[in-house]
Amino acid sequence: MKIIVPMAGRGSRLRPHTLTIPKPLIPIAGKPIVHRLVEDIAKVLNEKIDEVAFIIGEDFGEQVEQDLMKIAESLGAKGTIYYQDKPLGTGHAIMCAKESLQGPAVIAYADTLFKADFNLDKSADSVMWVKKVENPSAYGVVKLNQNGEIVDLVEKPKEFVSDLAVIGIYYFKNVEVLKDELQNVLDQKLTRGGEYQINDGIEAMRKNGLKFVPGKVDEWMDCGNKNVTVETNGRMLNFLHNDREKLIADSVKIKDSEITEPCYIGENVELINAKIGPNVSIGDGSRIVNSSIKNSLIQTFAEVQNAKLDNAMIGNFAKFDGDFKEISIGDYSVLE
Repeated sequence: MKIIVPMAGRGSRLRPHTLTIPKPLIPIAGKPIVHRLVEDIAKVLNEKIDEVAFIIGEDFGEQVEQDLMKIAESLGAKGTIYYQDKPLGTGHAIMCAKESLQGPAVIAYADTLFKADFNLDKSADSVMWVKKVENPSAYGVVKLNQNGEIVDLVEKPKEFVSDLAVIGIYYFKNVEVLKDELQNVLDQKLTRGGEYQINDGIEAMRKNGLKFVPGKVDEWMDCGNKNVTVETNGRMLNFLHNDREKLIADSVKIKDSEITEPCYIGENVELINAKIGPNVSIGDGSRIVNSSIKNSLIQTFAEVQNAKLDNAMIGNFAKFDGDFKEISIGDYSVLE
């Protein structure tokens, strides 16, 4: 089994945090988004992962590539890097990894997280992972027949079609079939808004009689912008806390401070006269002094003083001293 992860965009909606690292490597509850994603996919598949292929931008840099290889290695899988030189859509991104498009595979976009407990129907030609939503007109949704098979895929329907939204994770029993259909899309220059889309390849497969079924997830968490990323961090912390995962490192130094769980607090963090939590993640080596912080995400080696933060996001090596509340500053920033 392979996992194919298109992640070529840095994530403009999450700036300034994505100016130095791409969005999929921003940590949620102490672990990069893409790392949590591939781990959770592997749990649902419940079988050996042979390869994890990442499609990235050419400007991501050597350190990012090394970090991605470590993610693959953590699953006992081969890691492969491909480059998408132009932002030409999901179909184009997937085809940048065409050498790896063989056999059974999961394709997953790297800006989403999920929680699911279902058995993958490997008799189907494809499984599209979906979540029931309250406002289906804002999503691409699937229509099912009486046998529970997908018979249509409608993008942002104006009239009600279904409340099962596609979350951007797909299983293909033989991903080469998708590759062939996407190659036809590229050859015929079938674009939507100037981009090549995976949906056109999927629709061609479905019209050729292949069986598509839904895989319903319990939770779907977005990491599109600062507010929803902070919210997702809190939701993930609650899941991990309920699963009794260890979230606070033994090396944390606490002086005249209190922690309200759930919180993730990394190695060698200093808390001095601080109130932390709930729903706070603090990365390794950060220092929090004379501050109250809740519902916030603070990355590594940051320094926060004299703050009262709620719904805040602070980058790596950043320094913050002040009474702003819903602050969002990127790596190496200084705000005093």
